[in-house]
Amino acid sequence: MTEWVLRFGRHFLLEFWSIAPWWLAGTLAGSAVAVFLKRRLSEWVTTVQGQGRTLWPNLPAALLGLLSPVCMFGTIPLVNSLRQSGVREDYLCSFMMGSVLLNPQLAVYTLALGGELTALRVVLCLIMGTTAGLLVYLFYVSRGKNFLNLEAGGCGRDRDTDPLLWRRYLKNVGRNFRATGGYFLAGIALAELFMSAVPTAAFGEFFREQGPLGVVLAALLGIPVYVCGGGTIPLLKVWLDCGMSSAAASAFMLTGPATKITNLSALKSTLGAGAFIWYLVFCVLFAIVAGLMLLGYEH
Repeated sequence: MTEWVLRFGRHFLLEFWSIAPWWLAGTLAGSAVAVFLKRRLSEWVTTVQGQGRTLWPNLPAALLGLLSPVCMFGTIPLVNSLRQSGVREDYLCSFMMGSVLLNPQLAVYTLALGGELTALRVVLCLIMGTTAGLLVYLFYVSRGKNFLNLEAGGCGRDRDTDPLLWRRYLKNVGRNFRATGGYFLAGIALAELFMSAVPTAAFGEFFREQGPLGVVLAALLGIPVYVCGGGTIPLLKVWLDCGMSSAAASAFMLTGPATKITNLSALKSTLGAGAFIWYLVFCVLFAIVAGLMLLGYEH
């Protein structure tokens, strides 16, 4: 038992030091965007309205969502304010989808998995956010129907209010560390326990042999397993080392944040029952289809 604890501790520290710099960099970057660019983001979303009815407006709206450091409970009142300013719902849905899927902190943190997979995650999130907005336009906005029920979503509180900018930034960094630190450490611990409990060769062989089914399973696995982006990066790192394909990992990284319980509880208050079901179906199907297309490309 003592030998196992020592081995676990040694592996835990090695994994911590390999990933911690990305977690630190992501936290600092996310706080910088939150403090210095948050108001700019809302202004930029408003300007998207004047770009015309093409793919173009939904794409930058989704990109701005990815750049937004605000959690879903803060995004909802922001989107409600933008809608009252006249921004159309399909643009707002692209922004919300991007905000759900990724933020600057998590994007930097994902670099621990490699630059190629990080770039792939960003591109897929952009495509998913853009597609969500286009579908809302096609089935709701163009037919004069509402997809969102934002007035029911409540209102978030802006905590970046310190008059001194440097102190406002440090407070935001502190909140980010407190919010993600526990999940970060728990993720490394779970990854080490996984390596101890599951034969890595068998796990890698399973995902290699399953092929398309492995992508589907990874997409479905993201629904119950994904709790916090910071906590899943160490797990994904282990799974990729064990043989999980980039396609399966990408499917997991799409369904995970989109169906995270805290995001779902916030979204449920802004969508009707029918729209909420369609949201879940879209997220799972998009992740599976995107993963299968990537798998075909890899082969």
